[in-house]
Amino acid sequence: MPIEWAGLSPQLLLPLDRALPEPLRAQLEEGLREAIRHGRLQPGERLPSSRELASELGVSRGLVQECYGQLVAEGYLHARGGSATRVAAVGTGTAPAEPAPPAPPPPPVPRLKADFAHGVPDLASFPRTDWLWAHREAVRRVPNAELDYGDPRGARHLRDVLTGYLRRVRGSATDARRIVVCAGFAQGLNLVLTALTATAGVRTVAFEDPGSPRGTAAATQRVGAGAVPVPVDENGIDVAALAATGARAVIVTPAHQWPTGVVLTPQRRHELVAWAQEHDAFIIEDDYDAEFRYDREPVGSLQGLAPDRVFSIGTVSKSLVPAVRLAWIVCPAALSDTIADEKRLSDRGSPVLDQLALAGLLESGRYDRHLRRMRITYAQRCRVLREAMAEHAPDVAVTGLAAGFHAVAHLPDGVDETKVVAAARERSVGLYGMSANRSDRATTPPRLVLGFGNLPERAIRTGIEIVADLLQTP
Repeated sequence: MPIEWAGLSPQLLLPLDRALPEPLRAQLEEGLREAIRHGRLQPGERLPSSRELASELGVSRGLVQECYGQLVAEGYLHARGGSATRVAAVGTGTAPAEPAPPAPPPPPVPRLKADFAHGVPDLASFPRTDWLWAHREAVRRVPNAELDYGDPRGARHLRDVLTGYLRRVRGSATDARRIVVCAGFAQGLNLVLTALTATAGVRTVAFEDPGSPRGTAAATQRVGAGAVPVPVDENGIDVAALAATGARAVIVTPAHQWPTGVVLTPQRRHELVAWAQEHDAFIIEDDYDAEFRYDREPVGSLQGLAPDRVFSIGTVSKSLVPAVRLAWIVCPAALSDTIADEKRLSDRGSPVLDQLALAGLLESGRYDRHLRRMRITYAQRCRVLREAMAEHAPDVAVTGLAAGFHAVAHLPDGVDETKVVAAARERSVGLYGMSANRSDRATTPPRLVLGFGNLPERAIRTGIEIVADLLQTP
């Protein structure tokens, strides 16, 4: 189906060479024929008016009209009084036929009654009205100079606002010079790893196990480094095991370990910082959902304990929605310029207007208001999940519910994790095994990672009720 261009006459690239002996009219006719033959102009597509095309090409309107008339006679174009000139079905000399009916769509993917996908916030709760307000304010107030490429670190105003926010809410020790704005955690991690391998000589990067083995391996391979897993227990990452790996960088989720949900204990925090100082190593802190805690005071950022050894990467992917694609890196002072250079080489900087909109949300208190509302929402869904599991699968322990919007279900020994996931899918319920988060993909001990961020309360209850028998000992 041809595109119906809105507004005035659509532009059309038809270069004319006045140095050639061939008349301009002949060049124009042949240019249009070639555009139609090669599919640049589709049957039914509207051409510019003779007046507009003549103005664009710097020729007389009469020349264009004669050209159109010739191509109508040849069957390339179709003209009708009071209507635009359009491309005809080539060779017929008639108006283009009605477009063929579109191919039937692929069969729809069966809709799940409940999808316990993890890592997804409540997409329906994105504060659209506040975001529109913030964008309008940003566009209205932004100085002209700020519309240039600017500092690859990001808009200075957002970095100033983030400095105050992170000091107040996360206990960070930073300033605007040490913050680099980026497009999500993935880019932030790539920038940090590139800088560490290029300037600090890091060749091995450790990561939590269970954690995100595939993503970490891909990121480290991209920069020519190796990746090694380090086990996690009820106190967080095993620092003694980390020291034995010989790694000089480690990626951790200390506030709410992904995916087990444990919090890195104060003793382990100090051990981890001591490891970094003793081995001239660096810690990459993924501060991914620290805003959402339900059972205690918020846990401070690890970066505040060792600003010269910790890169802390924060993002709005969980607090707002992933589509916003904004994050920030709090860098050690000695490496902030290197990270900024990597960002400049990567993409010259993240979208300024989006950054200023986020700054507006933070300054106005609308961001905090949204977080308070979502804490209540997620806490209620967390309670519903706990109650549903207690009612329908009382023998299954559920942990990791102190924060965030996912939990871990500990299936009884003898239950096959893979079979449970497959059987649940046949009942239109999405379940996800812990094995995908283990470096060796082991399915024992059997665990499920139950995300509830994007699930209404009724769907949580329904989903658990449907699969409850699958979670029990056979």
